[in-house]
Amino acid sequence: MAQIDYSENGSRNRGARGTRLLGALAYLVAAACLLPMVAVVLAAVTGGTDTVSHLMATVMPRYAMTTVILVVLVAAGTFAIGVGAAWLVTMTRFPGVRFLEIALVLPLAFPAYVLAYAYTFILDHPGIVQTTLRQVMGWGPRDYWFPEIRSTEGAAVMLILVLYPYVYLLARAAFLQQSATAFLAARALGNNPWQAFRRVSLPMARPAIAGGVLLAVMETIADFGTVSYFGVQTFATGIYTSWFSMADRAAAAQLALCLLGFALVMAVSERMQRGKAKYYQTGKQHASQPAVHLKGLKAVFAFVLCVMPVLLGFLLPVVILIEMGLESEQNLLSKRYLGFIRNSLTLAGTAAVVTVCAAICIGFFQRLRPGKGSSASAYIARLGYAVPGGVIAVGLMVPFASFDNALDAWMRATFDISTGLLVTGSIWLLVAAYMVRFLAAALSAYEGGQSTVHANMDAAARSLGQSPLGTLRRIHLPILTPSLLTALLIVFVDVMKELPATLIMRPFNFDTLAVQAYRLASDERLEGAAVPSLVILAVGLLPVILICRQVGRR
Repeated sequence: MAQIDYSENGSRNRGARGTRLLGALAYLVAAACLLPMVAVVLAAVTGGTDTVSHLMATVMPRYAMTTVILVVLVAAGTFAIGVGAAWLVTMTRFPGVRFLEIALVLPLAFPAYVLAYAYTFILDHPGIVQTTLRQVMGWGPRDYWFPEIRSTEGAAVMLILVLYPYVYLLARAAFLQQSATAFLAARALGNNPWQAFRRVSLPMARPAIAGGVLLAVMETIADFGTVSYFGVQTFATGIYTSWFSMADRAAAAQLALCLLGFALVMAVSERMQRGKAKYYQTGKQHASQPAVHLKGLKAVFAFVLCVMPVLLGFLLPVVILIEMGLESEQNLLSKRYLGFIRNSLTLAGTAAVVTVCAAICIGFFQRLRPGKGSSASAYIARLGYAVPGGVIAVGLMVPFASFDNALDAWMRATFDISTGLLVTGSIWLLVAAYMVRFLAAALSAYEGGQSTVHANMDAAARSLGQSPLGTLRRIHLPILTPSLLTALLIVFVDVMKELPATLIMRPFNFDTLAVQAYRLASDERLEGAAVPSLVILAVGLLPVILICRQVGRR
């Protein structure tokens, strides 16, 4: 009997130690996520008023106005395309609808800056479209007007075409979950289908639609590659210009603070505007929405509306990029390009593993010790997705660059040894930036799978003498393998496409495919930029294929 008590006490001690270790790791991850935001605020506040006054008098109003215009255009465009396409493929039946409900997700594989390279190649002044127009009509270079692709509106179109799937996926899921009872009641009260949709179905799907639009807006204000290539001046381009071109850390930090504030205001305002309203079915029975079978011109019109985003956002750019790549002199199998691929895979793989491990620490600790502390750590971990990559980069580079300089000076004075850029010159700070940026996506995937593990399984494992870490290793992780693989894949692809943080924080002579594509496009070598862009696109298709499979099953 004494032996049993001893083993139980030992198990409890091991469990307590495991819980404390898990809690320490969870709080450490939350602190790492909070560090860039705190560092940006401190660097901006201590940067002096001269820099702020100069920015306010010169570039700040232009950055703010352009960012707002871009956000409004992208929000309106993604809402219109995403909600419209979701409603048509959910509530109507026409030829090709089964293919389109899956194909509408495909543009999600494209980074917006890659789409910008493809359309600039054909729509710019020397491109095939304007060249053919001049040859056919006999016009000179100044004899006609053509929409300028390198503009705020052009950047908005590129972002809309790659970001509308966020709204489409969430709106489609919301429409599928709605019961037909309220919609049919609205029709019985004299509303036509459009009025019933606007007054009943659309408000009931509002949280999902608002979430999708908010994701698109967050990606818009964080975008650097598209707006930089098109010459559109936003806060994201201002941060990069201040950091590299002007070497002004204070200006970069103050612009980063403005962008951080803008992102957080967007997220908080949507939540406050929603208030305490609840959106759920009050009836006891769930009736499926009746599908309307379209014929004739209505079916053609619905097909054209749904196929145009797929054509413009995926099929046409793929054809253009393949043609550009075949005309280029870039050798994907050369030693140089194999180095780009190796660097990209190293960063993406390392960041994916670190980020998923951090998500496991946060998610399992919240399940193990629900309370204010664990909830706060999970909330802080999710903030990173609302923070643009450029802001995170500045927030990490400023304090760690000071640390590197101080350490190097002390080592020189004490031991006559130079440590150089010990932290900022390695890939680990960049991996930490990726973890902060994409931890929310990994945590959502992990928590989605963790919700399927019943609490009784934890109790059974503990009754058999398993510690919390033993329960995690032997029960949770095997069950959650699909969710963990999904999280790994999502973070891996997001890191492959990430540009602003990589540009600012990458070590010397450590270029990735995204950096190489951006560099070639900046030199107007668009055919060459198509080669790394196609590799990024091929990798980006992997999670989209998984999403398409889920959509097809539903």
